[in-house]
Amino acid sequence: MRGVIVDCAIYRDGRRTEGPADFSDALDEARAAGDAFLWVGMYEPTEKEFGHVSEEFGLHPLAVEDALTAHQRPKLEVYDDSLFAVLKPVLYDDDTDTVSTGELMVFVGDSFVVTVRHGRGGALAAVRGRLEQEPEVLRHGPTAVLYAVSDAVVDHYIEVAAELQADLEELEAQVFAPNQTDAKSIAARIYGFKRQVLEFRRATSPLLTPMNRLAFGTVPFVDDHSRPFFRDVADHLTKANEYIEGLDRLLSDALAAHLAQMGVRQNDDMRKISAWAAMAAVPTMVAGIYGMNFEHMPELRQWWGYPATVLVMAGACVGLHRLFKRRGWL
Repeated sequence: MRGVIVDCAIYRDGRRTEGPADFSDALDEARAAGDAFLWVGMYEPTEKEFGHVSEEFGLHPLAVEDALTAHQRPKLEVYDDSLFAVLKPVLYDDDTDTVSTGELMVFVGDSFVVTVRHGRGGALAAVRGRLEQEPEVLRHGPTAVLYAVSDAVVDHYIEVAAELQADLEELEAQVFAPNQTDAKSIAARIYGFKRQVLEFRRATSPLLTPMNRLAFGTVPFVDDHSRPFFRDVADHLTKANEYIEGLDRLLSDALAAHLAQMGVRQNDDMRKISAWAAMAAVPTMVAGIYGMNFEHMPELRQWWGYPATVLVMAGACVGLHRLFKRRGWL
């Protein structure tokens, strides 16, 4: 269990205190104090390992199953003895232009908070450290932990959205570049970018309903005085969702513009091909006529026949070239 339990501490009057090493005894001590709570942080526990914790804290079996299997949508569930929240932290790898999501489960109950983390995202060491520097926030009990975790996850959404925006601006510059060298790769990158934005949206959009419940509703095990804090988180989340929707629209517009540019370039290419074909058709036609070897062709007996034919073909080609040049076909 040492490798699974990342941290375990009792917080009394907003400050961390030393307690029993066994989390069961620590929970009894926190409940006996009345103004304290226990925060247990776990990372990818197995069914057996989490079974000891769920039994001691009286966690609901359905919530325990969700916490173990992961791959859950962001949500907020209320049970008789606890509150269960699922959040999806997001990481963006700038080198590979990929969005990856982790999972963070938060159990809130009578004098305890249990956090279960899956994946690389959502490390809570920084959140715990920041909270320990703000005892006035920790005095709100387990609600403070739920708020701090939600706030950290949502704030990181905005940071990731800003990174995506920067990469999108680079992609737009390639789309509207005057000389595109590889149109197929640009289309593939736009499509891949849209998939990353879709993955991002799956993490942020469903979370708005739970945040609104915490901000505007009455939820057990949550301090009523914490509603303004959750309203702030909900506002940030709304901003992140609007940011993501804007990215998706810009990507759709960029893809449409790219396809339109490809169509225009194809039309230009076809006009150039048609112009050169027309210029080649004139001498081909003249040469074809004189290549039929008819006996009665007056020009064949004249010394000026060959030069005149060449001049006619050259003059026709020059005239067509100037005509197509003026009309922008060449």
